[in-house]
Amino acid sequence: MQQCYLAGVMEIYLDYNANAPLMPAARAAVVAGLDLLNASSVHWAGRAARSAVSTARGHIAEYLSVRPAQVIFTSSATEALVTALRGVSAGDHIISAVEHDAVRATAAQAKIIPVTADGLIDLASLESHLKSAAAPALVAVQFVNNETGVIQPVAEVMKLCRKYGALFVCDAVQAVGRISLEDLRGADMTVISTHKMGGPKGAAALVLREGLAITPLLTGGGQEERRRAGTENVAAIMGMGAAVEHISDSLNIMPQLAAWRDGMEKEISSALPPNKNGAQIFGSATPRIANTSMLALPGASASTQLMNLDLAGIAVSSGSACSSGKVTASHVVSAMGFAPDIAGAAIRVSGGWATRAEDFQRFTKTYIEIAKRLA
Repeated sequence: MQQCYLAGVMEIYLDYNANAPLMPAARAAVVAGLDLLNASSVHWAGRAARSAVSTARGHIAEYLSVRPAQVIFTSSATEALVTALRGVSAGDHIISAVEHDAVRATAAQAKIIPVTADGLIDLASLESHLKSAAAPALVAVQFVNNETGVIQPVAEVMKLCRKYGALFVCDAVQAVGRISLEDLRGADMTVISTHKMGGPKGAAALVLREGLAITPLLTGGGQEERRRAGTENVAAIMGMGAAVEHISDSLNIMPQLAAWRDGMEKEISSALPPNKNGAQIFGSATPRIANTSMLALPGASASTQLMNLDLAGIAVSSGSACSSGKVTASHVVSAMGFAPDIAGAAIRVSGGWATRAEDFQRFTKTYIEIAKRLA
């Protein structure tokens, strides 16, 4: 990633869970795709575009160990999640308390699975909901939380869903390129997107269990085997396929990111111990993806922290980037049982393929300085 300078200060980007910089292979694929035309056309130009889309679909299918026909391209993970939730007949929706807003807004009347103080879902509560749910229930649980990075026990969730005849849809967006997706094999519906790990925006996929039919959210043309109407975004789909083809490049840097993240948290905890109204780190006692840290500074709102960090040339966020630039209290931290003043003071730091050790070091030094100044 090319480094930038703001008023003589080198800018640091640590908001990969919102959007990662475009990887070189994905950029090259996008540029090549811009010259291709409509993949639905029957002439030679259409066939060339259709072949490129098919190649990308094949890379994604291979990554997920499914058949290419199971992969439906969409414009975003939000569209894919809404399609999954609305496209199958279900008695009750059951979702975790820490799901992405796309799920929470679409399944507004859902039964809620609570989470522990570490952010893990309560499997006993899920089973209780499944026992009493109108069948067939539809369960939505993230593989990885987009704010805390906490990894959910999706294999256990699938076992319970099968036991009670429920369908399972998994938002795996933050897991792509960070951890193995082996535990998701057999899920009824899986949603992935690559712009969190270096692919382009504008392409995502809903992956269906073989034999599962779905009612399209968008109707009109016959694209995607009549499961999602609209002209395919060939360039973005090609970039997505290229990013997935190079998924090992992202997975290989996770141990290094974990070391840098853990070192950052250790230094912050030492300088700002939580028992003295210092920094609170969320989910550190449970499995997390390597690149993510969610922390709060009691007494300092997230917006104040983000403003000070931004002035220092450091880009982080307060959680999901899907709130139109608004800084609000984290519903994830609230669901974990923390008070509003803590939820409203939580920020997220997330690295990725172009992150360097000095990025975490610079954030750590600046964060501690800001905390002491605001105390």
